[in-house]
Amino acid sequence: MHDYFISAVILLAASVVGLNSAALYIPATHVLYETLYKTAEFMTGADEASTTKELISSHGYPVEHHHIITEDGYVLGVFRIPYSHKLNNQGKTRPIVIIEHGLMGGSDVWFFTGPNHALPYLLVDSGFDVWVGNSRGNTYSRRHVSLSAENPHFWKFSWHEIGYYDIAATIDYSLEINGQGHKAIHYVGHSQGTTVFFALMSMRPEYNAKIKTAHLMAPVAWMSNMEYTLVHKLSPYLSDPQHAFTRFMENMEFLPYNKYVLSIFANLCGRDQVFRPVCVYLIKSYYNSTRWNNKVLVISQRDVPAIK
Repeated sequence: MHDYFISAVILLAASVVGLNSAALYIPATHVLYETLYKTAEFMTGADEASTTKELISSHGYPVEHHHIITEDGYVLGVFRIPYSHKLNNQGKTRPIVIIEHGLMGGSDVWFFTGPNHALPYLLVDSGFDVWVGNSRGNTYSRRHVSLSAENPHFWKFSWHEIGYYDIAATIDYSLEINGQGHKAIHYVGHSQGTTVFFALMSMRPEYNAKIKTAHLMAPVAWMSNMEYTLVHKLSPYLSDPQHAFTRFMENMEFLPYNKYVLSIFANLCGRDQVFRPVCVYLIKSYYNSTRWNNKVLVISQRDVPAIK
């Protein structure tokens, strides 16, 4: 808990530094903020929300939950929709597609828009064997063959290891389990999901032969042209691996999600709390609300009851 508390305090302090100096007025009922941080009003049922497997099966699709062990011992929770119940194509050749989330994401985010719009459903209904990944450390991938997630050494990784080990393991595993003799897969990545792809293809060039097509959304390779203020404020401290701040944070979880952290943010950013306008401003700055589908926010929090 000590590491989690320090991480939360540092993150909040850094966020305040990154603010533009201006008087802010933000409605207290901003639904985007509530959904992303799930503070105060949502904390009671935070552990009861549907899993990716439940989201998929609720629409009648077959779903499998696989546990893939990487070369360096991390256990990845990966979900597979092997075929479409609409096509009944389980006996036919189904090309493999792997879908990888971005920073602070997970497999859940790909399914909130439902069967008629969500990419995994559209792909499986087009005849693909769909695999939706989870990088090491997120909700579905917090296990290791010898390390506990409470051990600081568990968290000594970056997007480099996610690409080099996690994506490679997922590719190899899907090709084996599919069992149809495929030699290559299709890849879809978003944000960090593109960065880790670049890392794998650069550091292990033999994997290029295992890629049929790559579809990279919001690709990130160089960050020097980013306009987000917080990134520029933190980059001098985080870009140097020998910097004291980097070394201090290297064995900590990035934005840990548990009841301790939720309690901290609830007290700092909850309704009527002093930092509420700051917290909402940061969320609105990071997630451009003009490009956010507000209709799916209700779906993403539908199993999380409000505190009366």
